[in-house]
Amino acid sequence: MDLTLTAFLLGIVEGLTEFIPVSSTGHLILASEVFGYDAEQWKVFNVVIQLGAILAVVVQYWRTFWAVGMGLLDWNPMSVRFVRNVLLGFLPSAVLGLALKDYIDILLGSPMVVAWALVLGGIAILGIEKVAKPGELTGVGELPARQCLGVGFAQCLAMVPGVSRSGATIMGALAMGIERRTAAEFSFFLAVPTMVGATTLELLDNREALMSGAGPVGWGEIAIGFLVSFVVAIVVIRAFVAFVSRSGFAPFAWYRIVAGVLAIFLLSR
Repeated sequence: MDLTLTAFLLGIVEGLTEFIPVSSTGHLILASEVFGYDAEQWKVFNVVIQLGAILAVVVQYWRTFWAVGMGLLDWNPMSVRFVRNVLLGFLPSAVLGLALKDYIDILLGSPMVVAWALVLGGIAILGIEKVAKPGELTGVGELPARQCLGVGFAQCLAMVPGVSRSGATIMGALAMGIERRTAAEFSFFLAVPTMVGATTLELLDNREALMSGAGPVGWGEIAIGFLVSFVVAIVVIRAFVAFVSRSGFAPFAWYRIVAGVLAIFLLSR
């Protein structure tokens, strides 16, 4: 398949799946099987274009980020707690991600791991949706520190490809009594430092190949994927919060189960 077309399609996949609980990384890995490209050659691309989706969060919630930034200048308690909560949610995955990076890279090369994680994650979402009793709508800055740290540990489950970073954080939040909309928005905000950190590590590890232009995937393809994922993610973020506030997460769980079972069947042939 043409490199430009592949970059465009993968950008769509990333933008569609980064913020809904179906695993963007898992879908990109499975896409390598569907589109027939070498996933190893596109590994850096797959990580970097996630920044396009993250930029969509910054644009969508720019008023929140601006208010927090201005509040920090005056040491506003709510702004300080907002930053504290995001950092607490980010800390566990930052520590474990650095410690387990080599093992994570091995898992990223296994589509079958993704397929099983999709199925098991879908079952977990259905279970949590059934028993969780979310609290009242509140702001991220008003969440207790212990809940934010708990969500951070839940995010670590997403180091297994196919689990879904957004799924792990949102379901972890629901299990701890955080309201659906707040859980989704906290997951969005938590994605910013998490994915910036992951992308920075990937760029540092592959800086020589990128700077030299070695390999078939270069900055042109990365730019296309980045832009497409940004545009698609903007649309998804706006629709997702409204949808889950009204309908919950069960539709995504059933999608995961069906997609995972189908992937297991096809990969086993």
